Amino acid sequence: METWMHELMAALLAALALPRVGLAAIFIIALVSATLLPMGSEPAVFGLVKLNPEMFWPAVLVATAGNTVGGAISWWMGFGAERLYERAAHHPPARARALQWLERFGAKACLLSWLPLVGDPLCAVAGWLRLPFWPCVFYMAIGKFGRYFIMTAALLWVFP
Repeated sequence: METWMHELMAALLAALALPRVGLAAIFIIALVSATLLPMGSEPAVFGLVKLNPEMFWPAVLVATAGNTVGGAISWWMGFGAERLYERAAHHPPARARALQWLERFGAKACLLSWLPLVGDPLCAVAGWLRLPFWPCVFYMAIGKFGRYFIMTAALLWVFP
């Protein structure tokens, strides 16, 4: 069984190898890293752009798209979790102070989805609070684009 798992992981890594697959790998890595799984996509974006400088804008845009789709998935996970909780508890959940803050700012709070550690759970909490989906996705995309643009440009400047 251990050999089978090792072969599967080797095949997966080979399928996502940069720059052979490039933008598809960036999309998948960015999508997965936007869920609650602890993973960063910036090294993959930087690696692709370092190997292919002409891919700066496509890589930033594809990473933004993948990370935004991952944020939208987290939103739906939060939305579903809240509905399950309400069904099981037969009453709406109590609103903590942080949740009240998010409700006050609404979908605009998703601009902070770029932040490390709190950004991805913020997308799930937005779904839990039933903040409007498309405005949340819009603000997520703005925040995530800013992160990828600044991080990739800064890394290219620091490591020319």
